[in-house]
Amino acid sequence: MILVAFQGSSIDGSAYEDVVNSAQQAPGWLDDTVTAWSTYGLVVFAALMLVGWWRARRVGAEAALTALAVPLVVVAVYGIDTLLKSLVRENRPCQSLRVVTLEACPARGDWSFPSNHATIAAAAAVALFFVSRRLGALAAVAALAMAVSRVWVGVHYPHDVVAGVLVGTLLAFGAMVLVRRRPESLARRITAGRLRPLVVS
Repeated sequence: MILVAFQGSSIDGSAYEDVVNSAQQAPGWLDDTVTAWSTYGLVVFAALMLVGWWRARRVGAEAALTALAVPLVVVAVYGIDTLLKSLVRENRPCQSLRVVTLEACPARGDWSFPSNHATIAAAAAVALFFVSRRLGALAAVAALAMAVSRVWVGVHYPHDVVAGVLVGTLLAFGAMVLVRRRPESLARRITAGRLRPLVVS
């Protein structure tokens, strides 16, 4: 089966090339740091979710329930983003343009739009705001850094990460608003059952 893939180079290919060329001229320590963050940075968001849940347990069952919803929301957003990628089918910029990148170019069929990393990071940041403004703000800065890093290492166009941030933000916000509407009954059920340690310290 031959897949006809969308080419995004006409949108901001020149901006992408400028960023990638800057990465090639940057100090080695900066490139190493950005590459490590691009590869492993999502672990930080998982850690922030864990911290948010642990603190929320001390506040009450409803707060803990909201915190427990964060990773579920992020996974759901990731699933929707993956579906969107398969519908758009945009080739990676490192496949369409002649550039040298810091990160190995993904194989064909590993579509580019929107950026999964940017989507997950933005979704985590927005969802964490419903748990703790401080954690949410920290995650927002980390999400911005993640989005930039994906272009810096050469695996995404700028519009890929912008779209990822928008998708993650909108979907996570809508989902968390729904979670916060009526958590009382669910919190009572969990508190009365074997899952009580998850919501009560």
